[in-house]
Amino acid sequence: MKKFALILTLLFIFTACRKIYQPRETVNISIEKFKIDSASIRAIEIVNDSSVVYASSNGVIGILTGNGKLAGTKKIVTDMIVPHFRAIAYTKKAVFALSIGNPALLYRYKNNEIELVYKEVHEKKFYDSMKFFDEMNGIAIGDPTDDCLSVLMTRDGGNSWGKMDCKNLPKIVAGEAAFAASNTNIAIVGENAWIVTGGLKARVFHTPDMGLTWEVYDTPIIQGKNSTGIYSVDFYSEKQGIICGGDYTDMNGNYANKAITFNGGKTWELVSENTEPKYVSCVQYIPNTQGKEVFAVSENGIFYSKSSGRIWEKVSDESFHAIRFVNENSAWVSGNEVIAKMTIN
Repeated sequence: MKKFALILTLLFIFTACRKIYQPRETVNISIEKFKIDSASIRAIEIVNDSSVVYASSNGVIGILTGNGKLAGTKKIVTDMIVPHFRAIAYTKKAVFALSIGNPALLYRYKNNEIELVYKEVHEKKFYDSMKFFDEMNGIAIGDPTDDCLSVLMTRDGGNSWGKMDCKNLPKIVAGEAAFAASNTNIAIVGENAWIVTGGLKARVFHTPDMGLTWEVYDTPIIQGKNSTGIYSVDFYSEKQGIICGGDYTDMNGNYANKAITFNGGKTWELVSENTEPKYVSCVQYIPNTQGKEVFAVSENGIFYSKSSGRIWEKVSDESFHAIRFVNENSAWVSGNEVIAKMTIN
C-alpha cells in the first residue's frame, strides 16, 4: 500500500510540474522593414537572436542584423550565371545556398569565402528546399528528373553532396513535383524529415532515419493541377504537424488548403475550410507554445492561430513569402525587396 501511495504521489508531482500552455487569446504585431533592392527573398534562416541569413533571387547571400545593417554580403556569379536562390540552410560552421533552374548550383559560404560544392546539369532540374538534421547531415529536395524526387544528401557537414538513386526512393506520380515558395517544403524533427509535394498529386514523403528509408502518405490538400498542392510544412514534434498551400493561380481560393496531423503524417485532417488564410506560402509553429500557436504568411497577409491551425485570425495585410521564428515573441519575414523583423506584442 505504501508503495502504491508513493507511485500516486510521484505521478501527481510529475503532472503538476508539467505546465499546460495557455495560448494567447489574440496577438498584435509590429513590423520593422529593411529594404533589399532588386531581389525577391524566399530563403531565410535564423542565425542568432539578432541576425538572419538570406539568399535572394539575384545571387546574393547575406546576413542582416537586428539594426538593419548588412554583414558579409556576397554577390555570386559563376560562368556568367547569376544563381536564383530559393533554398538556404545554416550550420554553426557555414551557410549553404542552392539555386533553382539548370544548372543547379549549391554554394558553401564559410569564413567569408564562397565555394561551389555541388553542380548538376539537367533540363528538368529545379531544386526547392534545403535543411540540416544536425551539424553533419543535410538534405535538399527538388523536382523529379526521373521517376522520383531529386534528393541530395550530405553526411560531412556540407563539404560534399550526393544525389540519391531512385531505387532507394519512393516513386512519384506523373505530374507530381514540389514548390519553391519559402524554403519550407522540408520539415525536420530529430532524425525525421517530411517532404511535401504538389501538382497533380499532393503527398507527404517521410523518412524516420535521415533518408535511409521512406514512406509516403496521401493528403486531402487540393491537387490535380500543376499549380495546386502543398507549399509549406512544419512539424512541432514527431507526431504533430501542419501543411498549407492551395493554388498560386487562385490567391483567393481557400478550399482544402490547410491540414493537420497528430500521428506523424500518416493521416491528415482538413481545417479552416473556406475561411482564411487563403493561399499560403509559408506556415510555422511558434516555439515554446506546445504546438498550439501557429503563424502563416502569404500574398494575402499574415495570419495567427491559437488552436493548432484549426481557426485563424488575420493580424496584418502585409504580404510576405517566408517567416522564421527567433522565439515566441519575435520572428523574421521576407518578401519582394524586403526583409522585416516582426515583434509579437
